[in-house]
Amino acid sequence: MENTSGFGPASDSEPPNGRNHQEPAPGSILEIYPSFQPAPAGAAAATCLTADENPLQLIFPIESDTGQEINRKTIQPSFKTGQRSLSFKEKFFSDASINEWNNWKWQIANSITSLSELRRYLRLSKEEKKSLAGKNKKLPLRITPYYLSLIDSENPMQALRRTVVPVADELKIDASESADPLSEDHDTPVAGLVHRYPDRVLFLATGFCSSFCRYCTRSRLVGENCLDENRWEPAIEYIRKNTNIRDVLISGGDPLTLADEQLDYLLGRLSSIPHIDILRIGTKIPAVLPQRITPQLVKILSRRRALWMNIHFTHPDEVTPETSQACTRLASAGIPLGSQTVLLKGINDHPAVMKSLYHALLRVRVRPYYLYQCDPIRGSGHFRTSVKTGLDIIENLRGHTSGLAVPQYVIDAPGGGGKIPLLPEYFQKKEDQNIVLRNYEGKIFRYPDIYA
Repeated sequence: MENTSGFGPASDSEPPNGRNHQEPAPGSILEIYPSFQPAPAGAAAATCLTADENPLQLIFPIESDTGQEINRKTIQPSFKTGQRSLSFKEKFFSDASINEWNNWKWQIANSITSLSELRRYLRLSKEEKKSLAGKNKKLPLRITPYYLSLIDSENPMQALRRTVVPVADELKIDASESADPLSEDHDTPVAGLVHRYPDRVLFLATGFCSSFCRYCTRSRLVGENCLDENRWEPAIEYIRKNTNIRDVLISGGDPLTLADEQLDYLLGRLSSIPHIDILRIGTKIPAVLPQRITPQLVKILSRRRALWMNIHFTHPDEVTPETSQACTRLASAGIPLGSQTVLLKGINDHPAVMKSLYHALLRVRVRPYYLYQCDPIRGSGHFRTSVKTGLDIIENLRGHTSGLAVPQYVIDAPGGGGKIPLLPEYFQKKEDQNIVLRNYEGKIFRYPDIYA
């Protein structure tokens, strides 16, 4: 009998940990909130907490990397900790054991979400203070302690700091910017699902992220702590009825912030649809919360057919020992990994920075996939570069390093036009029966196009 509750396995033949699927798993939302009832098929409602509440802190018990509840005296660290984050932990979280620090649920529960907290760790600039003061204090803020450990406490212009700490420039709204520049809401047939391309859909599994990027395309959705599994059933049913859909990209929010049993259930339901060929997960977790990549999670992911993962990386400073370990766990389990990077002014808009990032990613078996021109979301002007900047970066990568280290540079066209690839002008002209081409060194070559 099919389970449509939104939790647990996809069928009676796959009970979680040997229990009947109708029993709530320990620490699950159904155990904490017994009266919670997922909405029936066709409903689009979501159960939300206020922005000041932390649903994960309420729902999830703190466990070790091996799935056991933490015992400081007996459990040995099973996740390698880099020296930088270890020094930060000892300075600011000395009361936490190394097992707690390396636990993803502890990291989320102890995330920094306010100006008063941020002041404890960083010397804030005038522009940073202004962004979070008075009427602006509702600008969403969330940084995991791990990611905060990578941030320079004195330099407000440090690359990673600028990606997660708000500044007053976010309050400047240009007429060309909008809350939904890609018109995703227009292409939403049911809540939580974007169907723009003929054979694939975007499945927004959650509105929660472990850390908030200041340039996020879906900033209109992220920051509200919604337990929105209620939306899954109508979205799954839509996919089941539309047999032309063969590819599902699961995103959000960040789907890897879901509990293991929730993610396993969702992947199981989608995998059971006969016409679905591949599943993809879009996430930034290995960069901002690598402790989430536990052996249990990897096991859940690796048993799904044709599962791919695209990881959002911004700067080479994100490729730490912890992140390297997380990516190695995923790649060693047979999960193909790609990266997606947003081009950001003053952060990664230089060929040397991008080359360093892409080389570091290849070393941990992550293949650079997309380089995005920054979307014109509200308050993003200080992040956006010229398109020429992106073309120059590709020009300085192509031919100068491995082809594997050269992503596709794309603009996601405003208004719902989809991704449009951009290349430097290697094609020069058609001349008689020849194509005139320019290579990476600027030399001119001719290719015989006699079959045109």
